[in-house]
Amino acid sequence: MNIQEYFARISYNESHQDADLQTLTVVFQHHIRAIPFENLSMHCGETIELDLQSTYDKIVRKNRGGWCLESNHLLFWALQELGYDVCLLGGNSYEPAERVYCAELNHILLKVVIQGNSYIVDAGFGGAYQAWQPLMLISGKDQPQIPGIFRFMEDNGTWYFEKVKRKHYIPEQSVPLTDTPEPGNIRKIYTFTLEPRHINDFQELNMYLQVSPDTILQKKSICTLQTTEGLYALVGWTFTEIKYNYREDEDLVQITTLTDEEVEKTLKDKFHITLENKLVP
Repeated sequence: MNIQEYFARISYNESHQDADLQTLTVVFQHHIRAIPFENLSMHCGETIELDLQSTYDKIVRKNRGGWCLESNHLLFWALQELGYDVCLLGGNSYEPAERVYCAELNHILLKVVIQGNSYIVDAGFGGAYQAWQPLMLISGKDQPQIPGIFRFMEDNGTWYFEKVKRKHYIPEQSVPLTDTPEPGNIRKIYTFTLEPRHINDFQELNMYLQVSPDTILQKKSICTLQTTEGLYALVGWTFTEIKYNYREDEDLVQITTLTDEEVEKTLKDKFHITLENKLVP
């Protein structure tokens, strides 16, 4: 495994002499725009191994993406190689349908400390809740980015991560849509604590997510990628393109239903993924 090969995979060719916030931000942005959040292996009959060599081979050498356990684990390795003070944390994601946080750990994220300041770096949430820059770990402070306003709230050692949502403008519909299952415009994303974790803490989760019929990852094939303007998302046969802040406080959302042949072509054209095995969307 070599950092130059990783840099080539994410099209990063700038200086990385200093393990500072600026370098971290640029490496992070290259990572999320090159490496899709995807669970396609599960829908191609492939097993996802949670070890660094397997993840590196899959994402860097085979030009694939991965889910949070893979993408953030690879980023963790890269940041360590660059000399950052970085550790793994575990999170519990919010289930909008049930309006509760998952009881078990089901997400992995990174904490990076630079000159005494802590930042949360998470390249593995995907979709519209993916931050585009490292977020300062500070409670109650709005942190505006192009995808929206993110914030952390801390209560008795538990941190809550949320995003202020924008309206969706869908050209075919006259009324702007928001996917608001709860009152107000705050979307809860996940909770976490600052207890350092090891990748082995997630081995059981990695296996569970691949066999449990109840998880969203089993029910849907998902591939999302951040772009310079917004994001691409392919869920089953539905391709969505979002442009952030297309109009004042509104994101442009364009939705297309694809055929099986178009799914394969879209993966290649938009996500730069060519699968070895047949995908069952």
